[in-house]
This record gives sequence, C-alpha cells and structure tokens, in this order.
Amino acid sequence: MTWFDEARFYHIYPLGLTGAPHTNDYVLKEHRLRNIFPWVHHIKELNCNAIYIGPLFESVGHGYETTDYKKLDSRLGDNQDLKDFMALCHENKIRVIFDAVFNHVGRDFFAFKDLKENREGSKYRDWFCNVNFYGNNYFNDGFSYDNWGGDDGLVKLNQRNPEVKSYIAEVICYWVKEFDVDGLRLDAADVLDFDYMKAIRQVANEVKKDFYLMGEVIHGDYTRWVNEEHLHAVTNYSMNKALWSGNNEHNFFEIAHTQRRNYDMAGQNPLGLRLYNFADNHDVERIASKVNNKAHQMIIYALCYTLPGVPSIYYGSEFGIEGRKEKGSDWNLRPELNIEDYKDAASKNPLTHGIKILGKVREASLALSYGGYKELLLTNRQYAYRRRLDNENVIVLLNNDDNPAWFNVDAEGIDKYFGCFGEVSVSADNGRINIEIPANSCQILMPEAVFKRFVEDSEAVAAYVDHICEATEAAVDHICETAAEEIVENEIAEETEEAVAEEIAEETEGAVEEVTVEETEEAVTEEIAEDSEAEIDIETLVPRNVSYEEMSIEELQHCIYEKMRNNGPVTPEMKKTITDNVYHDSLVNWVKSFR
Repeated sequence: MTWFDEARFYHIYPLGLTGAPHTNDYVLKEHRLRNIFPWVHHIKELNCNAIYIGPLFESVGHGYETTDYKKLDSRLGDNQDLKDFMALCHENKIRVIFDAVFNHVGRDFFAFKDLKENREGSKYRDWFCNVNFYGNNYFNDGFSYDNWGGDDGLVKLNQRNPEVKSYIAEVICYWVKEFDVDGLRLDAADVLDFDYMKAIRQVANEVKKDFYLMGEVIHGDYTRWVNEEHLHAVTNYSMNKALWSGNNEHNFFEIAHTQRRNYDMAGQNPLGLRLYNFADNHDVERIASKVNNKAHQMIIYALCYTLPGVPSIYYGSEFGIEGRKEKGSDWNLRPELNIEDYKDAASKNPLTHGIKILGKVREASLALSYGGYKELLLTNRQYAYRRRLDNENVIVLLNNDDNPAWFNVDAEGIDKYFGCFGEVSVSADNGRINIEIPANSCQILMPEAVFKRFVEDSEAVAAYVDHICEATEAAVDHICETAAEEIVENEIAEETEEAVAEEIAEETEGAVEEVTVEETEEAVTEEIAEDSEAEIDIETLVPRNVSYEEMSIEELQHCIYEKMRNNGPVTPEMKKTITDNVYHDSLVNWVKSFR
C-alpha cells in the first residue's frame, strides 16, 4: 500500500489560476503563487489529499517550453514562494507532484541558446534530436531540429544522450532536495523513449520513498508504460472520453466496456494497472461544457471516484464552471479564479458538496483504492458495480435516465447497506437489494462498518440535496409547504375569496357580495384542522379524476403505490420510500416514469 494508491488529486494550472501574463519577460514583478495558498484549505475541505500542479518552472509562454528547470517561473514568484507552498501543503498532509516537461525544452533553455550561438561548435549540439545545419526553422536560425507537435518553440531533447539523462536526473534530485516534491507527472509520456523513462524510474526509486511517477498517455496498451521498470500510473484518457459521451448518449455500455478493457489489461487486479481518472483537465474542455445534462456531472465524478484508479478534480470544475477551446487556444480552459468567490461552495453548491462527500467516501473505504471490480447490472441508462476488499463491499448505483429507476442487484453477502447521499438504508431480501435511484443521480452503498468511518467527524451527510440540478427548487418548494401557516392560509384565503365571489356573482346575476379575508381564513383554518386530524392512508385513498399535475401529494403517492403493486409485492420499506417523498414535482415525475 502506498500513498498514491489512496490519493484524491486536485489539479492546478498555476499560470492560469493566478492570472499570470501569457508571455514571460523574465522579470519578477508579483509573487502570484502565494495567491494559491488559500486554496489549500479548500482542497482539504474537499477531502483531497494530493495536488498535481504545473508547469511551474521558468518558461516563455504556456509553461511547457522550459527555460530553467531550477527556477520558479518569474510570473509566479521565486523559489522561496514554492518552498513555502510545499511546506503549507505538507503541514496539511497533502502530497504534491510537479508537472515534469522532460520531452522538450524552450528556445531560451541554456543548452539551446549555446547551440544557436556556437552552432557546429556547441558542446550541446547532441542534446537535441536531428540537428541539421543545412536546414532551417520557423525562427530562421539557419538550422533545423526535431520539435514536438510541429511547434519549433518546443525543441525535442535527445533522450538517448547520456548527458541529457544525467541532467534530468540532477533536476529530479534538485526538486526533491529544494522543494520536497512527492512525485512527477511526465508530460507527453507516450512519446518518451522507454530507456529514458527507465532511467527516470531508477532515480525515482532512489530519491524518495514512494516517489510517484504518473505519465500523460492518450491511447494504446497502458501496460507498456505502467510496470515495474517504467511508470507507476498513466492518465486514463480512454475512460475520460467514455465518461462524457456515455452519459450524453445514454449509453452506459460504452463506459462499462472501457472499464472491462482496462480491467483485462490489469489482469483483473486493481493494482495491475494504476490509472489516473479525470473528468477534465487543462488540455480538454471543461466537463460542464461537454455534458448535455448538467446533472450528469455528479454521475461522472462518482465514476471517477469509484472505478479502479485514483480520482482527480481540475481546479474550478468542482463549482461547475464551463470552458471551451476557442481559435485553437487553451487559455479559456485555464481561467483566473479567486477562491473568495467560492468560499461557501462546499456547503451551498450541490456539485461541490457532492464531490466533498465522494472524497469522504473514498477516504472511508479501502475497497475503493484496492478492491476488485465486479459488474452487477448494466443497461443503456442504469449501471451498477461493486468494489470488494476482503469482506468489505461498496456498491455503486448510477442512473442517467430522466426518470427514477429501481435497481435489484446482488447484495454480495451483506445483510444491510447504508447510502452516502442522504439518510438511506436498505436491507437484503433473499440475497438481493432493491432500491430506487432518482433521475440523473447516483448512490453509493456501504456496509455499517464503512459507513461509521464515513460519518465519523464529518458534517451532516444528509444535507446533500439529491445532486439533481432542480434540487434547489425542490428544497424551496418544501420550505414553502412547511412555512408559517399564516402565509399559507392567506394565500388560500385569497384564492377562496375570489372563487366564492365569482360563484355568488353567478347566482345573483351579477350581484357580487364581499367575502372578507377574515371569514375565509377562519373557514380554511377549520378545514385544514379537520383534515390534519385523520392520517391519510395512501393504500385506501381514492384519487380525483384529474391530471397528475392537479393531484395532491397524497393522491400522487397512492397512484405510485398502485403502480408498484401491479408490478409485484410492495414491502413496508418500499411504501415508506413513497410516503417519505413529499415533493409534488418529484412525485409527478415518478408516477409518469412507470411504463
């Protein structure tokens, strides 16, 4: 077991978050990195315990054209700022990994500047790939070289050169010594030389206990990179695509198929292929901009947190902010943010609060870090699976349909489960559990021992508001229904007064009598009191012959009960689920969902 198997990452692109200029003049004017310090409290509040931050080091533009590996980017501050940031994170028991750009450098890198000045006589000419003094480049240097991604501003390092390997090893040691970094995310790992990666892994094994190497890999057999000789983990891009398209197209089969393929690659062992799961990052459009239904964001994060691999949150996406690429630029994906603008998000923003709960769930259950995966149910719009470690089970239930759905799945030998979203408990019946999941929603079930760890020292788990976009409106409706009787009675009185007046007018051929508010209030109050004395039984209630929208809450509950009864026995627990739902709009959607 290692810290990075239990990590919950928060991803920061510092040049964007701090609002740094897009071009560096190499003059220190502001200590912008210190603007990130207050975010550490927020990151900890989300129950994240690791930060991936970068690029950090001196560069001329977006940060991936490194000028100096041993100096914090001048737009962010100085090395002392970075040391203080690292100390603050470690004080809060948060590990930190840096973005490591070891595939290429910028044109202001010392070795390339020497090559431009001394040309054939430069002792660094072999530090770069395919330098040709009979060619030319975009900058008209009078020689050509291999670049990365077709950009002559990104000069490809010769990774087979022993001097380059030695220099990069020195850089890693320097970062550990000076900043106490806990690991690296290797940029463009899918184009790195494998012997070069092997040399980096050897340094990692020696420089610090459990030093983490995670590589950016887009496609292919991930086990080529993740093994004992090369990297510990890779970015799970295959799942990232499936997460948003599978939900947009109501196609959980795509997500489940991707998971099966990854799990087969892992040899059916969660640690056989360590993966870094993410909904979005600094290179892809924000998940809020990619999903057709905003409520599906919560489902996507639940998948990131509960499928094999470690989860990651890209700064700002926990608030549901949007961001699209425009005119080939990624800067819209990397905006400046002020944490003060989101200081109450963890309690008031349903998505932020849901992610906070997911972090707590992940912390409480080792099964989500080390447990095996088993598919329990799969349709286009419903997906259930369990994670198991020893005798500890966690069951994940996901519904991306616009209607509630009942899940009947194997209880996996556990008699009773508790849900992390709201006050939910469900008992096994003949070895199976039967539970309704609201529309566009999810639930994570855990046995009592895990649930106790989950609620220990955590605040009001039941406060989470169904993680549906309309949850706030439902809560307001509920507040209105339970508000002061005087307000309710006044509203009813006004409506009744108008109706009575109209009726009297018709009977007296236009002679309208005044009905006072006081008289109507008294009559309505008496009627409410009489109705409240007798408890309504939804089994025997006879609903009016009106539309669902016009029915009362009790009438809707009766209709739902009858539809359930037509489908099979209704247990007391199922009936309680119906009567506990006192939200009119929710009940209307529920009764219409039956086919």
